[in-house]
Amino acid sequence: MNAFNLLKRFDALRRGPHMDRQFDHICDWIFDLDNCLYPASTGLFSLIDERMGAYIERLLGCSPEEAKRVQKAHFHQHGTTLAGLMQEHGIDPHEFLEDVHDIPLDRIRADERLGRLLPRLPGRRFVFTNGDAPYARRVLEAIGVTDHFDDLHDIHASSYRPKPDPHGYALMCERFCIDPKHALLADDMVQNLVPAKQLGMTTIWVDNGSERGNHGYDETVIDVRVADIGDWLESILGDDG
Repeated sequence: MNAFNLLKRFDALRRGPHMDRQFDHICDWIFDLDNCLYPASTGLFSLIDERMGAYIERLLGCSPEEAKRVQKAHFHQHGTTLAGLMQEHGIDPHEFLEDVHDIPLDRIRADERLGRLLPRLPGRRFVFTNGDAPYARRVLEAIGVTDHFDDLHDIHASSYRPKPDPHGYALMCERFCIDPKHALLADDMVQNLVPAKQLGMTTIWVDNGSERGNHGYDETVIDVRVADIGDWLESILGDDG
């Protein structure tokens, strides 16, 4: 084991007396962003949906109804609307992402509890998102947790192959020297947990009402099912006072 991994193991063992022993082996804590680090009930993604629809209307010169049909068809078939539009219409991903993520974030409130709990997780913390880094950083800033993550892996870093395509998971692990057997992924989409479980990661399903969150439900790929990230962190970290 090299010096870097030794340091990771040492850091992971520096746990408070109340840390849930179920997660003793976790060195790298990986979190999805949208509808995971903030509640799906904020409806933030509906604003992005609206902008996606408007983008497709302009791209195809079609009605709002047809744009919505195309958008959802790409989402269901390709994992993201972007992936479908790139494959079938050759759009510029940077232009698309900049456009659809140009939304106000006033629906998101700073989460003091997350800001208190995330730094107590022993090891490293990452965001793994099908969005892009500029948008992800804006959201993390709005939640008030930017400084509590070591780095993030976005759709550009995944070569535009969105979760649950295994390619992005492999690239993330290689990029950050993550050993999947000592890593955990929390995501609101069950299908996104499948490649993680296949790699050997511990999986957390954030079952909070996300669209198609239970699509492809398979209890064998879910280690823990929670309704709220903050509640779950509080339950495994215990009383810090």
